Amino acid sequence: MGSNRVIILVVAIAAAMGLMLIVRGLAGHHGPPQPVAAVAPAQPMTNVLVAHRDLPTGTRIGAGDVVWQPWPANALNAAFITDGHSAQAAPSGAVAKIARTAEAAVASAGPMEAVYGAIVRVPILANEPVVQSKLVRSGQGGFMRAVAIPISVSTAAGGFVLPGDRVDVVQAKQSDGSNGGHGYTSQTLLQNVEVLAIDQASEPAKGAQAMVGATATLEVPAADAEVMAKAKAQGEVVLALRSYADAGGASGRGSPTARQATGEVHIYRAGVMSNAMVTP
Repeated sequence: MGSNRVIILVVAIAAAMGLMLIVRGLAGHHGPPQPVAAVAPAQPMTNVLVAHRDLPTGTRIGAGDVVWQPWPANALNAAFITDGHSAQAAPSGAVAKIARTAEAAVASAGPMEAVYGAIVRVPILANEPVVQSKLVRSGQGGFMRAVAIPISVSTAAGGFVLPGDRVDVVQAKQSDGSNGGHGYTSQTLLQNVEVLAIDQASEPAKGAQAMVGATATLEVPAADAEVMAKAKAQGEVVLALRSYADAGGASGRGSPTARQATGEVHIYRAGVMSNAMVTP
């Protein structure tokens, strides 16, 4: 065998071994084929009007206070304000595109502009959906009035009445003796009204459980502002703190006539009512 043939044979054997080593290395690096993850189906989304920042009580909503935010169509609430467009499937990574589309859709007057000028009556947190029940407009039917009344620890549930709580306004006064008695009468003037502020604080400090103040500002219907003015002139009123479970009850006037209870008064402690007899 010639020397040239020997050299060619050696080179061929070396190349084959090198190729085998390369193929084995590649197979060991990648390992067995990995399963492909299943792609989740696109979820229908719609645009919901949310607060762009925290909106405390008394804020007049203007441009920049509210924005459109993509929201799963199956998690919509009937009270949410939407852009009026039907829900469409939103593929992964298209959230920013949807937001831009929503902004273009409301370039003209629409649901967003409809809330401009409204006043926030219940605080709305950033990214929280805006609902009409938390807004009020000047001139709107049933517009409320803010009425301030003097309070103390003993007449405001020991200081546990905070802004945002719901209370009943109760008054007890001495009978005029027209029915032959000289006891006391009590009457629930207003029930389930909201406390807007204690003194000049419309929100309690973070983590506060009680506020001792001298004045409580209540939100009352316009027709009942005179009732509160008359009650202040007649004497002391008591704020009976309602439980959160009872905050959804009827709101407005209490019992139309005073409860005649000669020698009897109602005492409220920690939201619990008890009766006590008073000697004339």
